[in-house]
Amino acid sequence: MASPTSPVMWPLSLILLLPLLFFILKKKIQDHIRQRKHLPPGPPRLPIIGNLHQLGVLPHQSLWNFSKKYGPVMLLQLGRVPVLIVSSADAAKEVLKTHDINTCSRPLLAGTGKLSYNYLDVAFTPYGDYWREMRKICVLELFSAKRVQSFQFVREEEIDLLIDSIYKSSSSATAVDLSEKTLSLTANITCRVAFGKGFQERGLSHERFQEVIHEGLAMLGSFSAADFFPYVGWIVDRLTGLHARLERNFQEFDVFYQKVIDDHIQKGTKEPGQEDIIDVLLRLERFQTESGTIQFSEDHIKAILMDSDYEISLSFVLACKTPQSYEKSTRRNQNLRWNKRKVSESDIEKLGYFKMVVMETLRLHPPGTLLIPRETMSQFSINGYEIQPKTRIQVNVWAIGRDPKIWRNPEEFFPERFIDNPIDFKGQNFEMLPFGGGRRGCPGIVMGLATVELALANLLFCFDWKLPFDMKVEDINMEEAAGLTVYKKASLLLVPIRYQPA
Repeated sequence: MASPTSPVMWPLSLILLLPLLFFILKKKIQDHIRQRKHLPPGPPRLPIIGNLHQLGVLPHQSLWNFSKKYGPVMLLQLGRVPVLIVSSADAAKEVLKTHDINTCSRPLLAGTGKLSYNYLDVAFTPYGDYWREMRKICVLELFSAKRVQSFQFVREEEIDLLIDSIYKSSSSATAVDLSEKTLSLTANITCRVAFGKGFQERGLSHERFQEVIHEGLAMLGSFSAADFFPYVGWIVDRLTGLHARLERNFQEFDVFYQKVIDDHIQKGTKEPGQEDIIDVLLRLERFQTESGTIQFSEDHIKAILMDSDYEISLSFVLACKTPQSYEKSTRRNQNLRWNKRKVSESDIEKLGYFKMVVMETLRLHPPGTLLIPRETMSQFSINGYEIQPKTRIQVNVWAIGRDPKIWRNPEEFFPERFIDNPIDFKGQNFEMLPFGGGRRGCPGIVMGLATVELALANLLFCFDWKLPFDMKVEDINMEEAAGLTVYKKASLLLVPIRYQPA
């Protein structure tokens, strides 16, 4: 038997050491390139997977902790993809406004865009003619102030039904699943606004809608190997079953959308004031010209419906979380001792403290903790660091809302911080970006907030709320469930007590 020092063992030892030597050499070369190009700092990475193993179950929190050590502009390597993480208001302004033209493209996510459904390819398209045309349609046709106002009767009718259903529970002091109630509300409003009829009229249940929405959000927010490992990642996605789950989920949406579109086509055109969103889109398709920037089709209609469904349904997240602040937002604090049955949309602007509660909820619990990723189109610099083309960018909105340099006692729920505070959430103040900013800001913000504010105002006006089973406020489970958006994992159970105005 050869001894460890024998000549026979030396070649074998060198062979075993080669991978380690290669890794050390590669790391030194990468560090040298990083210093020469003056790239942003970031945590150490492993071969092949980079920093993927460090993201955790809730990436926005892991990235927030990393930013405390490496700064508000840091560079991670996720598989083969360099990803710039932005965690401060100043850096977000640089990305979304100052260098918007360099960062306004969108990476084509292989985990979604490469499915067999064409409308997903256009829904997640990079910046270009199609995106500009769709943005114009959303802003001018689908989510304009006039269009949102035209659906006021839908919101009021559905909220009346919600309040009436809770009245029945209040008579027996039965706990209400407020998470389920608010999801049902937003689902029905969304369905009527977009498709002209409620879910029950279309033979669907909001329970099934909830399952499909949560599955879709989870899939879109999940790790797809194909997104970070080109050419080979799709094999992993098929072995893990991710691709099959995505196919099943979007097949359900595709069948539903096609059925609704066919139903609208059969019924013919409506008067402009009576149109739902599908009527508007079909009218645009019908009267398009060949000289237009893009040729509008039913696939484009499905793409817009997919986007608007997700954007509006995010609003229920706020309704589930805001009741925890009930003691600070009762009608007594708002001086709402009106002799009326409910709050109307015209009353909302009079509710100063209530508006601050919504602002504070959006600061602490933005529906999208990480903005949908962008991709750099050309080289530029930020905070003195050089950012290369084809770098993916993610803005950590959750971290910005907790930045102690901006917010005093950032973890505390304190609506009064917005008294005489000019900051708002419409995308022009980068200290708070729950709906994004710049050209990629959410076009459905007006529609979503109209529903959230009216629903919450009436829930607080019509009822007093108590915790069931001798629970205390600190017992409420605020654990988050991860996905494209973050929502409350456990249902919110509260006992309604009917309020009788004088």
